[in-house]
Amino acid sequence: MPPRHPVRVRRVDECATLDEIFRHCLPAFGGAYLRRVYTILDRAIGAGCPLTLAISGPVTVSGQHLAWLIPLLETGWVAYISTTDAVCYHDGHRSLDEHRDGIHEVPIGSDDAALRAEGTIRVTDMAFDEAVLLDQDRFLSACLARPEFQKKMTGTELRYRLGGYYAAQERRNGAPSGLLATCNRLGIPVLVGAPADGSVFLNSMKLWAMRNAGIVPDYAFDLDLHAEVFEACAYHRWGLFESEARALATLILGGGVPKNYNLQPEPALGQVLGLPNVRGYQFDVQIVTAPVTDGSLSSCPPSEAVTWGKVDKDTYMQTTESLQADYSMVMPFVVKSLLDNHAKREAYRLYELREALCETLRGDVRANREWLLRSVEYPLA
Repeated sequence: MPPRHPVRVRRVDECATLDEIFRHCLPAFGGAYLRRVYTILDRAIGAGCPLTLAISGPVTVSGQHLAWLIPLLETGWVAYISTTDAVCYHDGHRSLDEHRDGIHEVPIGSDDAALRAEGTIRVTDMAFDEAVLLDQDRFLSACLARPEFQKKMTGTELRYRLGGYYAAQERRNGAPSGLLATCNRLGIPVLVGAPADGSVFLNSMKLWAMRNAGIVPDYAFDLDLHAEVFEACAYHRWGLFESEARALATLILGGGVPKNYNLQPEPALGQVLGLPNVRGYQFDVQIVTAPVTDGSLSSCPPSEAVTWGKVDKDTYMQTTESLQADYSMVMPFVVKSLLDNHAKREAYRLYELREALCETLRGDVRANREWLLRSVEYPLA
């Protein structure tokens, strides 16, 4: 029988910190799940585990990146992030020349036909003029047409370079530093598993179409998806075998492709490339609204990921949790309490190490030559 833990609580008016509230005032039900998510993150950060972050949803449109995400990134705890092309696209709106306060609140129950008639676009309870999108498209097209983009590159290099342009735009217009600018400054790689599902790539498609139609003489930008996935694997390998902790932690906010991309390096390294001793995440917490019964990856708990090898089978009972909640409701409090508990560290700056880390992984691939050659043989019908 597992040991019994008596239910003991503390009055909220006896708590001096958010940490005390998380630990002593959330004894049951959904509150207990939140307590476990918080305490697991606290343990992972205290152990010096590099943290990977997967985040879906309109986090930049809503300003959440300014409220709690960027403060989290600036701690130095986060090794890399996985997100969507749309998050990167909307990150630029506040820095545009003519739209410095371009995003405003609207009721969720708005008259959407009336908003459409006046040229207003709504994202839940955030809204902006359609002109914001048109100017963002012009800005991105101007960036992608620059000489330094005229080559094949990974999405991490694309977003790093865009982060530099976003930062310059923000400085010029007195806008707060956004997500890509912050990741550029801190050397945090930004991975996007579905790059074609967003308007950064749509603007690249426009330039490609203009070249094919003879409107512009040349456009040579191209995404190297193979190299980007390999790069993600190199970061996972670094966390397991070269970081001080020799382990990784992950925080998954929402589901979808960012979550899947964040979990894929373990099977890519172990199952597909056949490398030995590859482990999943030691710490894995997620906050998601999808019900587990819908069968989607978005909702599946870390324990299910154990069966795939994506989460460490030896520790998951103590180091994983899935909270059914809207992360926008809890993350400001979780991040603030973690900031109160732990000192900032030097950023990992993995983007600047990516060539060396990828070369190390290439060496592992070369050493596994015989296994890999056997893995591409099959008696096809």
